[in-house]
Amino acid sequence: METPRGQPMPVDRLGTRDTALRAFALVGELHRPVTLTVTDLRGRWEQHRAEVTFDCAKEGPQHHTFEGPLLREVVSDAGPAFDVRRRKDRSRFLLSVTGGDGHHAVLSWAEIDADFGDAPVLLATRMDGRPLEPDGSQLVVPRDRCGARYVSSITRVWVGAAHLPVYA
Repeated sequence: METPRGQPMPVDRLGTRDTALRAFALVGELHRPVTLTVTDLRGRWEQHRAEVTFDCAKEGPQHHTFEGPLLREVVSDAGPAFDVRRRKDRSRFLLSVTGGDGHHAVLSWAEIDADFGDAPVLLATRMDGRPLEPDGSQLVVPRDRCGARYVSSITRVWVGAAHLPVYA
C-alpha cells in the first residue's frame, strides 16, 4: 500500500498502516457501507461528552472524559437494512465492534435505539482532551461498570440481523 505520493505507508505498533489515516469499516446489512476516520467522525456528527468511570481488570478503576458522536447516529446515516417504523425489526439487529488488537464487543441495536435502551454509546474522537487520530476511534459504553466493551483502535463495525439457528 502506498501514500498519495507513492511512498510506502508506515506501519504502527498495531501493524496497521499510516496512523494519521487510520480508519474503520462500517459494514454489514447497510444500504451505504462506509469507511470512516476519526477526523470524519469529528466533522460529520455532533460531538457528545461522557465522563466515565469503569473497572479495568488489569489496571483497576479508570476515570476518563470522552468526546465523539453517538454510535446510533453514525450507523443510522449508513442506512441499516431494517424498517425504522417497525420496532421488532430494529430489535433483531446487532453491532459487532472490532479493535486493532482483535478484541471485539457486541451490542444490540435495541440498547442504543432511542425507543428502547437509549444508551449514549460513543465512537470517541477524543479521550481526556487528546485527539484520537493517531490511535483510531474508541467504543465507549458509558453505562457499563466494567471496561470490557471499551474497544480501542476500532478497525470494523459490523451491523446485521441476528439469525437464529434452525433446530430439528
